[in-house]
Parts: sequence; structure tokens; C-alpha cells
Amino acid sequence: MKVFIAGATGVLGRATVPRLVAAGHEVRGVARSPEKAARLRAAGAEPVEGLDLFDPAAVRGAVEGADAVVHMATNIPPVSKAWRAKAWAMNDRLRREATPILVDAARASGVQRFVKESVCFFYVPQGDAWIDEDSPITRNEFGEATLGAEDAAVGFGDGARGDGDGDRGDGGGRVGVALRFGLFYSADARALTEGLSMARFGTGPMIGRPDAYQPSIHVDDAGAAVVAALEAPGGYYNVADEPITKGEWNAAFFDAFGITRKPRATPKVALKAGGAKADVLAGSRRVSSQRFRDATGWAPQYPDAVVGLKAVAAAHRESQP
Repeated sequence: MKVFIAGATGVLGRATVPRLVAAGHEVRGVARSPEKAARLRAAGAEPVEGLDLFDPAAVRGAVEGADAVVHMATNIPPVSKAWRAKAWAMNDRLRREATPILVDAARASGVQRFVKESVCFFYVPQGDAWIDEDSPITRNEFGEATLGAEDAAVGFGDGARGDGDGDRGDGGGRVGVALRFGLFYSADARALTEGLSMARFGTGPMIGRPDAYQPSIHVDDAGAAVVAALEAPGGYYNVADEPITKGEWNAAFFDAFGITRKPRATPKVALKAGGAKADVLAGSRRVSSQRFRDATGWAPQYPDAVVGLKAVAAAHRESQP
């Protein structure tokens, strides 16, 4: 399959591109610098340099000839700025404006499949109850761009809800998939540096009550899920490892990196200052990925963050001078 990727050089892209190439797909990915273009070539992909994702004509030309389009371009602000609404402006624009441009270009070019990266953080918190794709979602200003991009992606096809029946309805054979990922973690993610900085002050990376559940996923497993999504029926899918509580997540992080102190919970004043954004990240979401597993046969290499963080810590130590 010929696959075009927006966001090919980010954390998720770096994990996805080599897996697509290894699976026999021809990959073209957007690169915003000569260094990133060289990185794509080294991974076996063809770089598309200097593409403006907000230019419909340019996007149409870049997508031409592809069988599938994967949109995972993001611009997540650092944690120190994440509480400011304007810090999310570009990330929201990539979802709100670039998604329909890519969808329209894919439809006009005869692309058969559209896959969109998303997150599973907008479900209504459910304590220790399991959450699936039919669970209620909180729709607020913070999540509007993300949820709208999901709907645009799934709307590329027949709008099926990923029930595994393969019905493509009146979508002309097109399939749209939205992958609602858990929180990414990996040895090369900026979030790792931020988490270690927080740990120096005794605070764990996960915010919220220690007994609240935290869906997460190792980036390598997320990359494998993108490959699997090229064969999935259309719809929305949760993609995460086995959720553990935030207290367990923070303890596993401290243990993996040899931090001997006990992690403290996020100060209430910080949660209050974070407003709606903090509420989204602090909620308890015990997310099930069973629908995606059943539809594709995908399963995470790292079953939960306790196992995955040990691998991340080992890779981090190897990368240090």
C-alpha cells in the first residue's frame, strides 16, 4: 500500500514509519527540514519537503497516488506552557483546519483509507468502571478541535463505529479510522524529560487522584497500531495498554528510574490553576482497547506502563554519555 503521512517525523512518526516500511508499504512523509528529510530516507521512506498542510492545492498534489493517508501531525506545547490556551493554537489548527484539507484531498485523489491520530482523554471520567468507544464523551472548548478531527476522519468513510462488521455503506469503498490513543511515553519523548524534572521535586508525571486510572501506551506499540489500522474496519478505536492507577503509574516511573522517594500527588492548587485542561488530564479513565484488538489482532508489546517504563528507563540510560 502507498501511504502518505502528515506528522512522519514526530515521536509517533519515528515509531511508525519503520514499521510501515518493514510491513512492505511504500511510505511518503512530510519533512519540515533537511535533517528530518534525511531521517526519513534513512528509515526507507520518501520525504515530502516543505509542504504547507494548510494549502489545499499543495496537499492535493502531495496526496495524489496514495492508497492511504495517515494524519498524526501535532504541536503539543511543553508542560510549562500547556495551561495557556494560546499554547494550543497550532495544535488545534492542525486538527481543525488541516484535517478537512487532508480529507478533501484524499477523497478527490481516490484514496481509499484515512487514519487519524487522536486521544482517549475526553471520555467522561468513570472511576474504576471500564470505558469503551460507546461511553459518553465530554465536549468542551478544549476538546472541540480534537473531536471534530476524529469525526472528519471517520466521515471520510461510511461513519461506521468500528463494530468489526466491515460494512462500508455508501462511502464508495472508502474507510475512515480514528485512533484514540492513551498517553504516549518513550525514551525519546519530551514528556520523559519533563517527567524527570517533576520527579526531582517529588511529584509524579501523572496528575490527579492516586486511585484514578491512567490510560497510556508506549510509542512503539502506538506505531504498531497505526500499521494495524490500515486493515481495520472504519470507526473510532481506543488504543492503550492495560490501564493502571495514577498512583501505580507514578510509583512505576520512580522505580524504573531509581528514584527512592515516594511520589507526591499533584498539589490541589496546581489542578485548580489548570482549569478545564487539568480536569481532562486528571480524570479517571479505565479505557478498554478490546474493540481494536478484536478488529485487527493488535496487542501491545508492553502490556502496561509498569513493564513499559522499565524498557524506557533502560533505553534512556543507554542513550546517556
